[in-house]
Formats: sequence, C-alpha cells, structure tokens
Amino acid sequence: MNNILMLSGKIQHRSHKSSGFGLPSLPAKSKPVNVEKIKRIKNELESILEYWKNDTRFGGALITVYYNKIVAKSNRMQVLLKKDNANINSSIKGSRFEKIDGKIKHVFTYFVSLETINKTIEILEKCIEILNDGYNGSINKDELKKVGELVDFKYSSKLSKSKFMGAIVDINYIEKFTINNFSKADIKNDSIVTLYETNINNDEFLRKINVNITRNNKIDDFTYLFGKIDLEKIVDNAPFLIAMSVPDMSIIPPIVNNELYKKKLTIVEPTNEPVVGVIDTFFDNDVYFKNWVTEVQVPMLGKNIEITNDDKAHGTAVSSIIVDGPSFNDNLQDNCGRFKVKLFEVAKAGKNSAFVLLKNIREIVRNNLDIKVWNISLGSPYEIEENFISPLAAELDMIQYEYGVIFVVAGTNKEGNVEKIGSPADSLNSIVVNSVDFDNNPATYTRSGPVLSFFMKPDVSYYGGDKNEKIRVCEPLGEAMVAGTSFAAPWITRKIAFLIYKMRLTKEVAKAMLIDATVKWEFDYKNKNKKGYGIVPIDINEIVSSSDDEIKFIIHGPIEEFETYTYELPIPQNNEKDFPYFARATLVYFPYCDRNQGVDYTATELDLHFGRMTRENKIRSINNNIQMEEEGYASEKEARDLYRKWDNVKHIYDKITERKIPRKAYTELWGLSLKCAERLGVKKGKGMNFGVVITLKEMFGVNRIEEFFNKCINRGWIVNKLDVENNIEIYNRGDIDIKIE
Repeated sequence: MNNILMLSGKIQHRSHKSSGFGLPSLPAKSKPVNVEKIKRIKNELESILEYWKNDTRFGGALITVYYNKIVAKSNRMQVLLKKDNANINSSIKGSRFEKIDGKIKHVFTYFVSLETINKTIEILEKCIEILNDGYNGSINKDELKKVGELVDFKYSSKLSKSKFMGAIVDINYIEKFTINNFSKADIKNDSIVTLYETNINNDEFLRKINVNITRNNKIDDFTYLFGKIDLEKIVDNAPFLIAMSVPDMSIIPPIVNNELYKKKLTIVEPTNEPVVGVIDTFFDNDVYFKNWVTEVQVPMLGKNIEITNDDKAHGTAVSSIIVDGPSFNDNLQDNCGRFKVKLFEVAKAGKNSAFVLLKNIREIVRNNLDIKVWNISLGSPYEIEENFISPLAAELDMIQYEYGVIFVVAGTNKEGNVEKIGSPADSLNSIVVNSVDFDNNPATYTRSGPVLSFFMKPDVSYYGGDKNEKIRVCEPLGEAMVAGTSFAAPWITRKIAFLIYKMRLTKEVAKAMLIDATVKWEFDYKNKNKKGYGIVPIDINEIVSSSDDEIKFIIHGPIEEFETYTYELPIPQNNEKDFPYFARATLVYFPYCDRNQGVDYTATELDLHFGRMTRENKIRSINNNIQMEEEGYASEKEARDLYRKWDNVKHIYDKITERKIPRKAYTELWGLSLKCAERLGVKKGKGMNFGVVITLKEMFGVNRIEEFFNKCINRGWIVNKLDVENNIEIYNRGDIDIKIE
C-alpha cells in the first residue's frame, strides 16, 4: 500500500481578471421582447402597487417574480425593482423552484419600496414608448446588440442606453409578477414558521394580532414555533408574510429487541482517547462502558421528568457503537480504536420537539468547542420540503460554518408511505448517512434524497442492519439486535473522529477522504438518492492509504481571492511522452448558507478544474469543465447538472475501462484551480477552507509514488506522508503538536 501525500507551499491566489460585464444582451435563440408582454407585466405591477398602497403596515411590498427558467445570478433582474445603485440581491428574501408546463423555473420573492415599484412601472412605460416608436413594437437579439453599438442613443432623454438594454433583458427572463399567499390548507399543528424580512418588527406585529411571543416559542427575529390557532391568525391577517413552515416533530426510532445476548463484555479504563459529542436520549449508567461516557442533561425537557429504561435505550445504544462497536460486531472491525462520548441528553423515547433542540444546539456546541465531531441519530418522520431547508438543518449548517465542527447525521427511517428523508438529514454541510443491508442493498427502511431538488443527500451509506441481519448494540438490559440509520451513522462518526482527532486532518479533508474512498472509480448513479456516493469501506486503512498503482495526494487551505490555484503538479510521465493514468478528484468545503434564500441556499460556489496543463498555460480539466472560462459557456442548468454548480461536494472521475489509452502530455505538469463565485453579493467565501483529494491510477500497474514524491520536492512543494502508525503512536503519547512524516 502507498502512503497518501499532503502537498503544501505552492498554492497561489489571484483576483478576478475582468474587463467588466459589458452591455446587456439577449440570449441566443430568445424570442423578441414585445410591447404586449411589457404591458402585461406592467399591469401586474400596477395591481400589486395598488394592493400595497392599501396595506402599509410593512413599510414596503413583497413581490414574487416568476422567471422563465432556472436563472444564473447574472440573469436575475438588474434594472427592474432596483433601488438606485443598491445591490438588488439584497432585496431577495426567498427563492424556490416550480415546475410549470413540464419545465423547472426559478421563483424569487423580493421586498422593495413602493417608490421602487413606481419607478419600475415608469421604466416599463418608457420601454413601451421606445419599442413602439423605433422598433415596430418588439426588439430581437440583433437589434438590441445594435443599440449597444450606437454612439448616440436617440431615446436617451427617455431612458439611458444601458438602462433600456438592461430592462429589455430583464423582461426577457421574467414570466410574471404576483403576490404569494400562504394557504390555510398548508397549516399543521405545532409548526416551525419563518416569516419574511420586511421593515417591521415581527414580534410587535404578531402581538398586535394576538399571537403570543415568548422566549419559549421564538428562535430569532424571523423563526417561531406556532400552534394551529396562532398560525391561522397570521394567515388571516398577513398570508404573504409566511415564507416557510414545517411541522415540529423529531422522533427517536424505537429499539428493536429480537433477542438478548448474555455475553459478558468488559473494557479498559479510558485514558486520552478523543471525545465525540452525541446529541440523543438519556444514558444508562449500569452498562459496562459507563466510564467512557459523560452525561450532560440539558435543561430542555423540564424539571422532575420521569426517566425510564426506554428513555435510555437509544442514547446508550448509539454511544455503545461509538465507544466500542467493533468489540461486539466482529464483521465491522474498522481499526479505529475506541472513543469517549460526551452525551447531551435532549430527548425521551418516542416523539420529541425539534424546536427544543433548535433553541439549544448552538449553545451546546459553543460551550464545548473542544469537541470537533458530533453525532445526531434522530430525525423527523415528516418528509423534507421541496424548496427550503428545515430550520434544524439550517442551524447545523451555520454552526459548522462558524465553529469548525462537523456533524454526522442519520438519514432517518421510513414510516408508512414516507419516501423522502426528514430533518435534519437535509443539512448540506453535515455528513448524512443512510443504511444498507449486508448484501449492500438499500435497507428496507431507507428514505431518499435529493435536497432542494438538487443537492445529493444522503452523502454515504453504511451497515445499519435490516430484517435478516441486524447490528448488535449495548442497551440498558444488555446486548440487543437493532436496525436503523441511527445505528449506521455512529460507525461513520467513528471514522471521521479517527481522521480528525488521530490523523489531525481538517474537517474538509476528512469528509473529502471519506467520500473519495467511498465512490472510488464507480459511482452508482442509479441509487444515488438512497446510497449517496456509495458504501463507506469498513476498514479505516482503505481510507487512509492507497494501492501500489495509485498516487493519492491532498491539497487544502483557505480561499483568499477569486481563484486559488497551482499549475505545478509534476505528474510522472510514461517515457516522457504521455500520462498513463485514470484520474479523479474530490472537493469538499463548508459554505455559508442562508435558509431565507430558499433553493439558492449556498452562498459560495467553488468551481473545480483539475487536469493537464496545456502549452497555453491553461488546465484541460478531466471532466471538460468550461465554467468561468473565457472560451466556454455553460447554462445554469448545465452547470448544475454537469458540474454540480453550488454543490459543496464535487467528485470528478474517469471511468476505468479495459481500453487503456494514456493521455497526451502537452507539458510535464498538471494543474488544480478553484474559482470562487458569490451568490449574495458579499464575500462569504473569503477565508473559507477547502479540501481536495486527488487520485491517479497507473493504467499498467506501475508504482510511481516515489517518483512523484521526488518531483514535488524538486519543484519546491512541502510533501508529508500520511503515516497512520506514526500518527497513532504520537497521539497515544499525549496531545502534542504533530508533524506528519
């Protein structure tokens, strides 16, 4: 087996080389923009304006804009509904997808002033006048281009050339303006509700309509827990104010006791083992590994509650896997060792309030920042929503962005006709784990992704037991046989804890290594919504090493500018003329996320380019990625489908075939480039860390790792070998600084 190499010291950063956006233009094959369409959307705006003139309680207007396709950020409105020189993205308060006439389209909700609506109506009126006067009532792509070439635009007294062209392009992408109202038919008991941001204090408004607001039913200025009666009051008074609503319910899957085992288990006393955080039910202090678990009963459930063995079963079982799972599951020996657990007791058996956890989870993490790896094996019986992330998942995403921790989350279990995964398994930054049986098929209780119609969840799968063969755990009455995603997730928590604590890897690199070792060279695309990138290898050594015919290396660091890159990867050649490799790369990062943006949830995009350097000093990416390249263009839909644009995990790879044709060598070098795009108009990605795992498989079985190592050293790279035995030995000596050699 070959060591994995860690490369550093030759990563560069540079800002965007841009000559500006140029003048607005209509897309190829677009229909002409005509007066009839402009009149129609002007009439829609006038009706909306009249509505909000009669309802001035919110200091502005909520307007929903239907676009005619999935639009890139550059294709959103740039002139219409824009206040002077303000960034129009700041007016966006929500977005979603809707399927209309068989086509997926973007829908945005804006909050703007009445003055801005008036100005937009005036712009539309002037566009109508210009088109009627000079363009026979419509203008096409070529005619608009000619407008841009004019030195003197004769209608500039009505509208500047740039504003006219921008308005025409905006109109082209807009399908209609409307006001969206939340329906009473969507009301459910005890719902976590998010209100749109307007110019009012939501607490004060809610109290005016006799909705009671206390510390116990409020998360922040926009998110609340409401019962059915209070929610009906909001719908009666301001149905347009509700941005999203999800039922408040998480559930602890029942322990399935088919038989008990009388085998006596023992365990040594803990020493300096790493601590994993677990958020679950209560713990039984009579089990054999009790000294490995520290209990913290968070004061969420009320005082003097009665705790039964049933309330201790789930938390004890999950903890038993993290502490000592391989000792009583011989077939799942992962060679990760043992881990201590700090168990935060937040729930009883059966149904619990997700709102209680939502209010307290940030404080739990903030007060325990020494814990970097967390396990959550609970989830909602309800399906996730199509167009927004659940409040609990959004909180997990922000905690991971802000505090440098990572959550491993169970993919939730199927009950009845429920098919899609439940909260918080829609957390994008977390590692979401589904279950497979021991024949590597999705378990019978498996639920499916994706999230927001696009993001792949679950991330990975693991053995969680099923009808014919279950997982063995320890619970209050002894050993028990169980099945569920609750018991698949802790095994992955063990592996991530090993990588982060014992191998001292960043969370970005740890997650990338896990996914890279899972998918390898064969992605089961057919089962991706149930299995994610695949089934994680049992033995940790399959994750932290590579085969003799592979060169595997890691590059990680912060994003500082538009592009983070290196053009100096000296990949060994075959007879100094070609590259005899199959190649793959896995990128992971933890972006800032904004639940209020709906389907446009992730704020930062890292566009991955990896491949041979050409003589023109450009990267020929192994997946032919043409995004953000001067000579290439990909539509927003293509960019999402082909290159996973806006996804925080990207895996590109060659399929290994019997036909082995080495790649032509333009130069002796390969390159890696990460290009950063921001969605919200602010630099949320600056300083964000990334991890990339790259694997090159020699087509003819030749071991070229030492040649690559020496070439990198000669090129000025700092190269460290990921030595597992050395790292574990050093870790066991104590918590000291480690240099991997």
